Amino acid sequence: MRKLLLALPLLLGLLAAFWWWNRPQPLPVPLLTVERGPVETLVANTRAGTLKACRRTLLSFNQGGQVSERLVEEGQRVEAGQVLMRLRQDQLQARVREVEARLQGLANQRQQRCLQAGLEQRDHERLARLQARQLVAEDRVDQSATRARLSALACDAAALSVRETEASLALQRALLDQATLRAPFAGIVAEINGEVGEFVTPSPPGIPTPPAVDLIDDSCLYVEAPIDEVDAARVRPGMPVRIGLDAFRGQHFSGKVSRIAPFVRDLERQARTVDIEVRFAPEPAELALLTGYSADVEIIIEEHPEALRIPTESLLQGGRVLRYDAAAGVLHEVRLDIGLANWRWTEVLVGLAEGERIVANLEQEELADGVAAIPEDEAAQ
Repeated sequence: MRKLLLALPLLLGLLAAFWWWNRPQPLPVPLLTVERGPVETLVANTRAGTLKACRRTLLSFNQGGQVSERLVEEGQRVEAGQVLMRLRQDQLQARVREVEARLQGLANQRQQRCLQAGLEQRDHERLARLQARQLVAEDRVDQSATRARLSALACDAAALSVRETEASLALQRALLDQATLRAPFAGIVAEINGEVGEFVTPSPPGIPTPPAVDLIDDSCLYVEAPIDEVDAARVRPGMPVRIGLDAFRGQHFSGKVSRIAPFVRDLERQARTVDIEVRFAPEPAELALLTGYSADVEIIIEEHPEALRIPTESLLQGGRVLRYDAAAGVLHEVRLDIGLANWRWTEVLVGLAEGERIVANLEQEELADGVAAIPEDEAAQ
């Protein structure tokens, strides 16, 4: 009996050690601290947006011909009115010179006829005065009146011929001018289709052909992006926007909604969208932005700058979170009252206090109310 009493403490110690080594271990969990910061209600594009120029024109000749001069290169900056390309113009220039010469001849002819008309009119007036004194026969006065009238009609006819030829000259000069391609505004040449010696033809109706020159005014850029039709009613011109460009990952640019399309696109049956346009405010001058860049926009509908917030990914279904009780070393499920929210942050109105810690990652299967837990950083130590 005495030996049994002596062995009992040893047995109890072994049992305690066995339990200690095989006891349930607290679950290591990643925790985050509830803090304050800005929370926004956002509307984002459903598909990638596109960076576009406020002015971009596809310049083409409206008549066919052979390219005689190409005066710019792709990537070159040009001024408004600068000549970009010319077609062969020798025939057109010859027609202009021909009509100019004809016009000069008609002008001289008109001057002669009008001078003759003036002479005939003065002669008729002189004979009429003499006839009033019965010094000239009446038939001579009638003949002079007829000659004066015919000369006046000839003068008028010559003036009409001059105006007709002037219109023909304007037409020939317009055709000559159409053989010259000029920049309608200052910008950068994006693309050129046409080499010296090649023939270009205007696009037939319904059959688009490549433009002779693609000109972009890159001094003014905007983003066009589609948003879901259900969000369109909440968006207004002038709302602040956060712009992201795939070419400059990690950077965001400020902007404002400048235009909302007045119709809904139905490119996809189950994904109808409304196009919006966003202008930079201000436009980033230190970056070389290229039209065609893919872009994303976040329209800020409402913002609380100092809200008590948690990451949206830490929320369980039904607006619940797992709060860590440091004193007891367990997790407690807490139901929250939620304010503003987006895919990054959710505003907490009731249920948590600043400085409390909650589970940040909900992917662990063992997470539940009342589970013993330990912060991951302490478990690692």
